[in-house]
Amino acid sequence: MNSTGDTEPTVASKSSGRTLALTVCSAAIGGTFQYGYNISIINAPTSYIQGFINDTYMERWGTGLEMPQVTLVWTLIVSAFSLGGLFGALIGGPMAVRFGRKNTLLLNNSFLFAGAVFVLTCRVAKSFEMLIIARFLVGMNSGVSMNVQPMYFGESAPTHLRGAVAFSSAVFTAFGIFLGQVVGLTELLGAEPLWPYLLASNALPGLIQILTLPWFPESPRYLLIDRGDKEACMKALGRLRGGEAPVQEMEEMLREQQQQKAINSGSSAKTPWSLFKSRDLRAQLRTVMTASSAMMLCGNDSIYFYAYYIFLAAGIPPERIQYVTIGTGASEFTASILSNLLIERVGRRYLLVGGYSLMSCWTVVFTVALNLQSRGVAGMPYLSMACVFCYILSFGLGPAGVTGILPAEIFDQGARPAAYMVAGSFMWISLFLVGMLFPFIVKGLGDFCFLPFLVVCVVSALFLGLTLPETKGKTLAEITAEFDRKNGVEREMSDTQVDEPVTQLDKAVSFTSLMQDPDPHPTVRLGTEI
Repeated sequence: MNSTGDTEPTVASKSSGRTLALTVCSAAIGGTFQYGYNISIINAPTSYIQGFINDTYMERWGTGLEMPQVTLVWTLIVSAFSLGGLFGALIGGPMAVRFGRKNTLLLNNSFLFAGAVFVLTCRVAKSFEMLIIARFLVGMNSGVSMNVQPMYFGESAPTHLRGAVAFSSAVFTAFGIFLGQVVGLTELLGAEPLWPYLLASNALPGLIQILTLPWFPESPRYLLIDRGDKEACMKALGRLRGGEAPVQEMEEMLREQQQQKAINSGSSAKTPWSLFKSRDLRAQLRTVMTASSAMMLCGNDSIYFYAYYIFLAAGIPPERIQYVTIGTGASEFTASILSNLLIERVGRRYLLVGGYSLMSCWTVVFTVALNLQSRGVAGMPYLSMACVFCYILSFGLGPAGVTGILPAEIFDQGARPAAYMVAGSFMWISLFLVGMLFPFIVKGLGDFCFLPFLVVCVVSALFLGLTLPETKGKTLAEITAEFDRKNGVEREMSDTQVDEPVTQLDKAVSFTSLMQDPDPHPTVRLGTEI
């Protein structure tokens, strides 16, 4: 190549990185950011909302509720978020197929805005039931975004950045948790008169997304494989790659499109039931189901739902708990950034298994510290608190982000939405169960309350270590072959060739001729010749 040609990739790569980074920020600020933000903001106004519940009931019926009854209504408000998330996970897949990845994220904000209206008017209407509806709608928003956003990122990023881009969903989740804890301080929106505005503040990120995301491209894979629009696909891919459409990437997508047509007779989208019936996808489905369930059953989100009680048990003064809780969000945010930098070097499997292994160790130390604390051993409250931070750090290093990447990497375009529906359903059901059962676990097991989570972490580390192949830098065909090898599956390989030429503007390039190009990484440049 001449000197001009040598400089073009550098300029294009900078443009590509900028467009991709802005797309990620725009999608995530109204996507997985909302999941983390809405988990954390519900903690600060706990006592205020419980007082509102009791006052409202007294105005209606002339008598107050007993504390167990108030706690039950409060638990329903908290758990409505998980139930809404489950419903959102179930509708997220069909929405992603029907409307596209980007448009689904935009439409998803309607649930958020409706929830904000219910929160802002609940005190005027004197109805705590409106809070239950609001949290259900916010949960629906999180359920959709937790499924569609990683799908959108995984389909838009180049192979060598796929893990890092998809992992940014976890970074924004952790950032949402941290920011929600900061905004929930009594000095900001955590005061008694302001709690409705705190719960409704989630509408602002949604508004930012509505104003910015329409300017960025749709998923190229969705445009080509689901809609069959090759021209729109190449235009979107050119924007995401800084004016370049990589030939190898287009070749892979066209091959997958032909395979989808051959396998599904023109209908590319699978249903969750068809995934369960498919013997070829059974190993992948088991892996995703286990990873998604373990992500919630490991107990990390219990710390955010019931942070006050955990730190109170660790001996932290009540007036300081809100500041200590911010440290938990900062820990996961820091760990997610570090993991985002490591994922393309270390790999998904090592981060996932290593994260659960470290969490198992910290659970043992935490349990011992709580027992020694109850016997009056000095310094144990601080050791308990340190274990909680280390537990969250270990979670952020691996399970928090890698789990959401897996369906995008190990399932093809037709199975991906259904796979996210299954993964999201298991995740939200597990979160609901933990949210409902953890207070009873604390009362029943006392200082041994984290032992059930120890079992989950150990089993998950062993299972995923034995069944999950490394997916870093591999194509879907290579990952599928790894799963087959690990599970003893033999399948007949198709010799399907991609005969369609890649056409950009007025220039046609045949993949057959491109494979003979001596350049190992050819690209198709808009308006230039190869």
